[in-house]
Amino acid sequence: MPRILLVKTSSLGDVVHNLPVASDITAALPEAEIDWVVEESFAAIPRLHEAVNCVVPIALRRWRSRWLQRDTGRELLAFFRALRRVGYDAVVDTQGLLKSALITGLARGRGYGLDWKSSREPLSLFYRRTFPVAWQQTAVERNRALAAQALRYTQRSNVRYGISAVAARFPWLAAERYAVLIHVTSARPKLWPEEHWIALGRALAERGVTSVLPWGSSHERERSERLSRSIAGSVVPPPLQLSDVAALLTQAQGAVGVDTGLTHLAGALRVPTVGIYTATDPRRTGLYGCERAINVAGSSASPTVHDALYALERLLR
Repeated sequence: MPRILLVKTSSLGDVVHNLPVASDITAALPEAEIDWVVEESFAAIPRLHEAVNCVVPIALRRWRSRWLQRDTGRELLAFFRALRRVGYDAVVDTQGLLKSALITGLARGRGYGLDWKSSREPLSLFYRRTFPVAWQQTAVERNRALAAQALRYTQRSNVRYGISAVAARFPWLAAERYAVLIHVTSARPKLWPEEHWIALGRALAERGVTSVLPWGSSHERERSERLSRSIAGSVVPPPLQLSDVAALLTQAQGAVGVDTGLTHLAGALRVPTVGIYTATDPRRTGLYGCERAINVAGSSASPTVHDALYALERLLR
């Protein structure tokens, strides 16, 4: 039984884009056991995949500001022991960064990664073997192509994310018909104007659909509350764990979101999802391989509210 370790630590969207790799491996190598190294804040995502046996969390983002603290040393040692607990037939690094290459080199197993022309950093020293992967492919297909070459299987044509979330009841949400509006992102150029979100939320309310406005940081919460004051019946949730967000999404009528990880998660969960693209090219970073998703982008400006609403209605029909 082959034992395979996937190394894709962050960010949220990148982790979602790596899920089809686990599905491909299971289809090609049904007896394989798959483990996954991922940043602790995103560990809930690979745990949703039916084929992932063990998730090995790492806390690089948290450790970065506290390297000299005693607790950090203990956590590093615990991670190192968890990483080397078993031997792997293959360690596949689809991240292609120095941090992921170091993790690959520390694991017990043959490491595989991108060659120097296919990666942003020269990392071949850390791998047993490297492979070329074309830059012009989407992130999903780059991940899939690398794993297929490393593990010597024929890549299947269809994309399967392979995740599902357990339904949950939230005491703060009474509405049965709701849409999740993912309006927040750390990249300001990707934001959609607030007046567009308000117009979209009001149009949904006219159709009997409640708008739910999730947030992450205090700044994002202020934005959610500001939008909510202008959208009748909308809901600003309390702080949510990523597993709760997945449960919220999976029960939604639909989701509309900017180019950020939660939008890609919604698409991967097969929720009717509209991706709003204001500063990035959906041909490269858009919702991809999702069963019920549409990307909308303005040719020279932000997509209109009509663009988003029309796309969502098409999905719901």
